[in-house]
Amino acid sequence: MKGIIAVLIIVCSSLAHAHSGGTDKNGCHHDRQTGTYHCH
Repeated sequence: MKGIIAVLIIVCSSLAHAHSGGTDKNGCHHDRQTGTYHCH
């Protein structure tokens, strides 16, 4: 059971990705690579 949980944690964390860039007062920022504005 612990092995399954460990695998799920690894899979879920690999789906999320971090990126650099500060956020504004709303927790949002412009992504220069895609030209989009998004929030976290």
